[in-house]
Amino acid sequence: QVQVVQSGGGLVQAGGSLRLSCAASGNILVNNAMGWYRRAPGNQRWQRELVAGITSGGITNYTDSVKGRFTIFRDNAKNTVYLQMNSLKLEDTAVYYCYADLGAPSWYWGQGTQVTVSS
Repeated sequence: QVQVVQSGGGLVQAGGSLRLSCAASGNILVNNAMGWYRRAPGNQRWQRELVAGITSGGITNYTDSVKGRFTIFRDNAKNTVYLQMNSLKLEDTAVYYCYADLGAPSWYWGQGTQVTVSS
C-alpha cells in the first residue's frame, strides 16, 4: 500500500514565500515523476492546473505563470518532492495537490493543502 502525504502551505502575504513537501511511502518499486497541481477557488475538483513536475532524472516542467518564482526539487532516496514558492501572488491562492507517478495504472495523490496569499 502506498501513501502520499503533503505538508506545508498556509497563509502568507503577497511577495512572501512558502515551501510545500510531499512524501510517498509504502511499497514503491518505481518512481517516475512527482509534482504539483492546484485548484483555484471556485473551480470544480476536476479543474486542476499543473503547477510543476519533476522526473526521477531531474527533468522539470513548470506552468508559465510560476516560472522564475517556483522551484521544484526532489530527494529520490526519500521519495519526496518539494515546491519552493517565492514572490507569491494573490492568484497563487489555491489548494495544492501532490501527485506521484509510481508506475501504477493511475497516479497517487496527496490530501491537498491550502495556500492563501493575502494582500
